[in-house]
Amino acid sequence: APSMPVFDYSFDVDASVSAVAAFHDDTRVLRRLTPAFVQIHRVDPLADGTIAEFTVWFGPIPIRWRAFHRDVGPTGFTDIQDSGPLESWVHTHRFEPTGNQTTRVSEHIEYEYESGWRGVQGRMFFGPPALRALFTYRAWRTRRALKG
Repeated sequence: APSMPVFDYSFDVDASVSAVAAFHDDTRVLRRLTPAFVQIHRVDPLADGTIAEFTVWFGPIPIRWRAFHRDVGPTGFTDIQDSGPLESWVHTHRFEPTGNQTTRVSEHIEYEYESGWRGVQGRMFFGPPALRALFTYRAWRTRRALKG
């Protein structure tokens, strides 16, 4: 069987690990990290088993997504697609200290596309170029928000 695609992205922030973790804990933050074409329906406070639900709009095409969180702790958390456009999606966020009041945020995603038309859609909208664009945007928003 082919191995599952993996997407890795990391960036550094001028803030402590606890500040980065607190930033991600804030339910309003997802709205700040999310581009305008994503409509958020529900974001529970970050804890094991809590839910986030949103719709990603690609022009007129709405793609509904629901994820739950696990392994939530002071140095990161994981979100797992419950229902959505991909066969599977496991996204781990890690916060590691890199120096005095600086943190490396690492995003690690293991995902799988569905077969057929939904797979084509998944590759178009959630392929590496789209993911890189999304996480570049999120890195910029995170850095801006956490600037002393």
